[in-house]
Amino acid sequence: MGLHLRLRPGRPDIGRYADRFGLPQSADGVGVTFLGVASLLIEDGTSAVLTDGFFSRPSLPRVALGRLAPDEERIAQTLTRAGIDRLDVVTPVHTHYDHAMDSAVVAARTGARLLGGTSAAQVGRGGGLPEDRIGVVVPGEPIRVGRFTLTWVEGEHCPPDRYPGRITGPVVPPVRTTAYQCGETWSILVEHDGGRTALVQGSAGFRPGALAGRRADVAYLGIGQLGIQDRAYIEQYWAETVEAVGARQVVLIHWDDFFRPLDRPLRALPYLGDDLDATMSVLTALADRQGVGLHLPTVWRRETPWALLG
Repeated sequence: MGLHLRLRPGRPDIGRYADRFGLPQSADGVGVTFLGVASLLIEDGTSAVLTDGFFSRPSLPRVALGRLAPDEERIAQTLTRAGIDRLDVVTPVHTHYDHAMDSAVVAARTGARLLGGTSAAQVGRGGGLPEDRIGVVVPGEPIRVGRFTLTWVEGEHCPPDRYPGRITGPVVPPVRTTAYQCGETWSILVEHDGGRTALVQGSAGFRPGALAGRRADVAYLGIGQLGIQDRAYIEQYWAETVEAVGARQVVLIHWDDFFRPLDRPLRALPYLGDDLDATMSVLTALADRQGVGLHLPTVWRRETPWALLG
């Protein structure tokens, strides 16, 4: 297995996949609202969990050359538009900037606990969260959050990991992008008392066998950088996530251009950074062969993929 670099101009047209959007909506029960990259609001009207909460989305020049800090105005606007005033938990899927940079600010604004690995805890400390609002999870050990049960299973980041390693001291913005090392990479299993189950796989990486014996009806599958991998890698990624947990519906996340503000229409990353077309070609074939639903979420909409399970 290896990387396939695609030195093509332009970017994929997500309009080609219009038939993949349009998941069912519901005002009741468990709903999931996609807020870009791997930020998912998972709630049932009383309890609410947010993965990542990355809303600042700084430009590529700033990421490459400048220093990064949470954009308080963009964060406030996003929380307002998404109708988020209180959260129980904010949990980064790993601690690269495009996942964890805003997590402490979002937790502070919503009264949430910041849960994750030791690296996420350092992001929380650097963001000024008190220790009683920071929790380090034990891999494989469930935690109750209202009517939800969350279990963190440690995995791997998709190659290449540009900022590997653990964060060992508080991250106090503004900082260089390199300060946000990957840290622990999580597969997060979500179970609701009403019977809804989901896997949130924020990075297109896997640890062979890590999810064996786990179950989830819906998989939220991160596909960032998947399009630069060869076909064998993509097929193994699907096997180690979707097939491993027996998911019958798959929702694709982490495909959007996260250098673009969230208040503008989402678009795919350029071919120089990823190849959504290559990813969709392989995943569509796998999903069709196995009878699995394959979807793209619509930003800002409260969707319920469990409605498709019959």
